[in-house]
Amino acid sequence: MDGQVSAGIHISSVIVGALPAQVHGVQQALKALAGVEVHAVADDGRMIVSIETAGDDATLSHFETIRQLPGVLSASLVYHQYETDPDEEA
Repeated sequence: MDGQVSAGIHISSVIVGALPAQVHGVQQALKALAGVEVHAVADDGRMIVSIETAGDDATLSHFETIRQLPGVLSASLVYHQYETDPDEEA
């Protein structure tokens, strides 16, 4: 290493429920958020989404943004991990 200390990262998994007719719009809005990735989308509007941020405040901000997106019925945080050295993550 070059002497730099690696910053930790917050990794969260969220189940998002969207109106089936608005899934595409919700999916596009999620993809536009930095650090947010949509991993799977079900026909009934459920989505598996991950959030990667540098801090708790950013994680909470992203979660609240997701909750308030037009077409979103629910957002449930199902997992959160703070990784102290993401470069060493296997």
